[in-house]
Amino acid sequence: MTDKGIYNLLIKLSSNKYIRIGKLGTFLFKKGYYVYTGSARRGLMARIRRHKRMEKTLHWHIDYLLKEATIFDVRVYPEGCLTECGLNKRVFEIKGAQLSTPGFGSSDCKCKSHLAYFRELPGIESLAALSSRSS
Repeated sequence: MTDKGIYNLLIKLSSNKYIRIGKLGTFLFKKGYYVYTGSARRGLMARIRRHKRMEKTLHWHIDYLLKEATIFDVRVYPEGCLTECGLNKRVFEIKGAQLSTPGFGSSDCKCKSHLAYFRELPGIESLAALSSRSS
């Protein structure tokens, strides 16, 4: 496995919270589940370990959310399987997906957001099946 690729962080937020997301602004994040789609051109596993650390400099939008929420699963997809935006699009196709925070994690692409909200736990099998479909 190469050390670059795309990934999903599956995140749980235990209560409604207003969270400031850097320069993006302050948003109400609802209690529930979130799926964040990201990528790393190098250092993929180091990136994921960083996301899991509690102590870190707040750099990316996801860092601000993770101060308040918990990662409960990570899905890594082989390089070339999908693009980051292609995977993100597929996440938003999962039943129950909602746009949570416009512009979250998508400042360098045309996606509305790279963070999907789910009131109920999304079907993990739906996420696993994404890696077998091309973008």
